[in-house]
Amino acid sequence: MDAPATIPMPRYVPWLPYWAVLQTDLRQTVRGWVWRTWVLTSLLAALGYLLYRLGVYREAGIVQHASNVTGDLLRWPLMGTVLLVVVMAVSAMTAERGTLADSVLSRGISRRQYFMAKLHSRLFSVLFTFLAMTSAVLTISHFLLHEDLALDGSIAGLAALGSLMILIITCGVTVGALTSTTVFGVSVVWLALYAAAFALSMLPPAYPTPDRLLAKLPEILQGHFDMAALKQMMGVALGLSAVIALLGVIGFSRSDV
Repeated sequence: MDAPATIPMPRYVPWLPYWAVLQTDLRQTVRGWVWRTWVLTSLLAALGYLLYRLGVYREAGIVQHASNVTGDLLRWPLMGTVLLVVVMAVSAMTAERGTLADSVLSRGISRRQYFMAKLHSRLFSVLFTFLAMTSAVLTISHFLLHEDLALDGSIAGLAALGSLMILIITCGVTVGALTSTTVFGVSVVWLALYAAAFALSMLPPAYPTPDRLLAKLPEILQGHFDMAALKQMMGVALGLSAVIALLGVIGFSRSDV
């Protein structure tokens, strides 16, 4: 008598649901109007500003230093379009609030995995786009303008701006996970950013703050910067990002969806 056939049990991969949500959200992000508006606005503004400064040099003969022009262009994605970045971060969770229960509770994914997948998706899409655009700006400035950029200064400047962008995105995703609507979440993040900027501006001049970093960005790009101060600011930004992400995981795990 033949032995009954045994059906092999499928192997469970713990990170597979996280990876599926991450891939899906990445595709949705780059296809969304907010991401496309952010990229298009930043590129058009950068192109227009470069043509203007190049025209000043051609017509008036005024030397346009790459550090000054690039410093202005690097500040633009962080200051001029930060609202769009906040909207992208907050809407990662609030845009699916109506179907969130089906997305989390009816599938084999934990709330922690779902939150981290959304957070990492927005971090990757925004940071990769930001670094790609700023690297293009640095390259174009190197060939079109009076060259005074330093490699170590450019890397340090991009790293510092990237750490601030990580903090903003983490705050947005966390607030979006704990609020019910995108408008309310964006308002909370926007007010928190303004309040934090005002509080940091009251610190003594020796403390490195984001507004002072942006003001000294041309000097940093030239290679004149305090590495210890930049490391301190980036460490604080990344540490706060980790704490806020942890609070978001805990809060989302205990909240109603």
